[in-house]
Order: sequence, then C-alpha cells, then structure tokens
Amino acid sequence: MNSPISFLAIILVLHIVSSVSVSASYAYDPQKIDPFLKSPKMTQDILSMVDDLSFPYYDESCPGVEGIISRKVKEWVQKDSTIAPSLIRLHFHDCAIRGCDGSILLDYDGSERKANASKTLRGFEVIDDIKAEIEKKCPKTVSCADILTSAAREATVEVGGPFWMVPYGRKDGRVSHAAEAEMVPMGHEKVTDLIEFFQSKGLNVLDLVVLSGMHTIGRSTCSALQYRLYNFQGTGQPDPSINPQYLNFLRRKCRWASEYVDLDATTPKTFDIDYYKNLENNMGLLSTDQILYSDSRTFPLVTAMATQPPVFYSQMAVSMAKLGNIQDYSSEDGGEIRANCNYVNPFY
Repeated sequence: MNSPISFLAIILVLHIVSSVSVSASYAYDPQKIDPFLKSPKMTQDILSMVDDLSFPYYDESCPGVEGIISRKVKEWVQKDSTIAPSLIRLHFHDCAIRGCDGSILLDYDGSERKANASKTLRGFEVIDDIKAEIEKKCPKTVSCADILTSAAREATVEVGGPFWMVPYGRKDGRVSHAAEAEMVPMGHEKVTDLIEFFQSKGLNVLDLVVLSGMHTIGRSTCSALQYRLYNFQGTGQPDPSINPQYLNFLRRKCRWASEYVDLDATTPKTFDIDYYKNLENNMGLLSTDQILYSDSRTFPLVTAMATQPPVFYSQMAVSMAKLGNIQDYSSEDGGEIRANCNYVNPFY
C-alpha cells in the first residue's frame, strides 16, 4: 500500500519521536530508569503537553502517594490479572469524556458510569480502595482523577508494559452525563471516525494506532463481535476480513454473547507486538482493530509496530502520557478534590 521509502521514513520518525518524548522500559526498574526520568529535557517534553500539572505536586502535601498507588495496584493484579487492562480501559473512558477528571467514577443515575457504553467497565473498587488508603494519610488532598491516571500507569507496568512519569494536579469534575459516554468508540466505528475522535482530544493517528495496541492484553465480551460473526453489515454472513480459522474459533468461543474472548488471540497475557502481527493475519478481534491494517492512513504504522518492539514500547509511553494529560479547559467550576470518588462533595 505504501512504498518501501515511505515505510522506512515512518519508522525513522517513530524512533525520533520515541527517543525524545518519554522514558520507557520493558519492565520498570527504578535503578535503570530514574536517572533519565530526572533529566531536564524529559521533564520539559512531558510538561509541554499540559500547563497545570507538575511532577512534584504532592511532594509536600502527600509524600509517598505514588508508593501507595503502586502497592495497591500490585495487590489487586496479583489477585486478579484481568483487573490491569480493566484499569487502563477505565482510564481511557474517563479521559475520552471531559478530559481526565474522574467523571467516569461518579455513581448516580444519568452519570457516565451508568451509560450502556460503560456497562462492562471494571476497576471502580480498586480506585475506591486506593482512595480510602490515601485519605487516611492525606485527607482531601489527592484527586480521584490523579489516582486513576497513576493507577493506569501502574497497571501497565504490572503487565510488562512501559513506565512513564505522571504529572499531577488534576481536579475531579462535578459533571457526568451518560449521553456523553456513548460517544466513546465501541469497536464498530470506521477509521475516519476514530481519527476524528482522537483528534478532538488532541491525539493523532500515531496515538490511535499505538493506544489500540493496548489490546495486546485484556478481553472483550462476545456481544461486541456477534455481528462480525453472523450478520456483518446486514448481509447475513460473517465479516469476510476475518481469518477463516479464527472465525471458526470465535464461533465456538462465543456461543453466548455474555462470554469473554481475549483481544490478542496468540499471546493474551503478554505485553508485546503480537497484536499488530495478528492484524497482518486478519485476526483482529474487533472491527476497529482489523480496519487499522486495511486503511492507508494507519496500515504503515501497524506494519512498523509489528516489526519494531522498542518503538512500540517507547511510543506507548508517549501516547499514554498524552492521554493522561487531556484536560477540559471549558469547564466552568474548576473542579474539586472528592472525599469519595463515587460522589461530588456535598458542599463546595
């Protein structure tokens, strides 16, 4: 679909972008990473993404907050490894609506959390557990939005993904509407729709392809792909882009819509580039996965990621940092620090 020259150019650009933006490693090792994390260049690169956040935000008001979050996430993942991708997905759904303001955590009729699009979201109890522990040490100090953002980073590290620095200072939003949650991509959109949605959040095509690579871990309900298996676009036939052997597997696996199936068919418990290799073999689980390989705007990036593990890891750190720094500057109330992540404070 693209010439070898343009393909090599893309890989070169990816290497350049990855090397100057955010530190990453295959597994978090503080002794290896910390010296680079403290470099002025790296700090400037991340903070250039957002004006109101800072790395030392809690150094005096709640020292050790990252340690608490890390320990709690580790405890939950050790009990249930599926909670890690769930926390990452919860973070995405939060940031995709009104920025990263913890609005997905609000629990009342008509909130984002109650939307049909949010029915399969998990991890709320993890954030509640972390919040309760932090409140004991630093009451009314650390926002739920910051906790969720940091927890998503820790969850990524726990499953073997990259580490990146998280700046803090987000406020918890007081507004949450179910109708807005329905705008989050659900796995059946066209590439143009995905690109436009990501661009509306300050993310680009590269971020789209890389963040989709988070599907190297995690599961989906079979209900999300029933139409691909039996009645694609109203034809009464399966999606012709599905690998025939994979189609047979999915039909056996998804006899019931309530069942779960791994997003990565080959290495579902390993954070690696096999997600992209699967797309090359027509084994993308969701329609929005597979179409990344068939569209000229995303195909070269998929191919690059499928052959360049270091680029994927480095760029994942960059794209996740960008995701976590999305803020809604149109908010009129300025936000708050919730005492309970499920509810707005009674008085403000």
